[in-house]
Amino acid sequence: MSDTFHVVCPKCDATNRIPRDRPVDAAKCGRCHARLFEGKPIALTTGRFRKHVAENDIPVIADFWAAWCGPCRTMAPVFERAARELEPRARFVKVDVDAEPQLANEYGIQGIPALIAFKKGQVAARRAGVTDLNALKGWVQQLAT
Repeated sequence: MSDTFHVVCPKCDATNRIPRDRPVDAAKCGRCHARLFEGKPIALTTGRFRKHVAENDIPVIADFWAAWCGPCRTMAPVFERAARELEPRARFVKVDVDAEPQLANEYGIQGIPALIAFKKGQVAARRAGVTDLNALKGWVQQLAT
């Protein structure tokens, strides 16, 4: 196992190398100096999404959603709380399916909310529909090991 791992900055999308033996809670981007872990989901466009999925060494948990979707609005605070509690073990991102329809189509999103977990750039797991915080945390913790 390497002595470092890679994390993409939520602000400028620079890939940062983080030493495994240092606390990561206060880690900052080498380019823009923003905190690498803010404890909240990042809204991503297609280009940014591809970079985060491909270059983060931690699991990326993507919430595919839409503003008009009632269940998505129910799921949003659960996803936000999971990000607060589980970062830096995983990166939480949101993809608006109305703004990024090609990305939703590429991953076969047919109903929302839909969660996809990525590890090492590949789909590792999927979940459909609203889920509670404990179930979501358990799912992410299994993926983060």
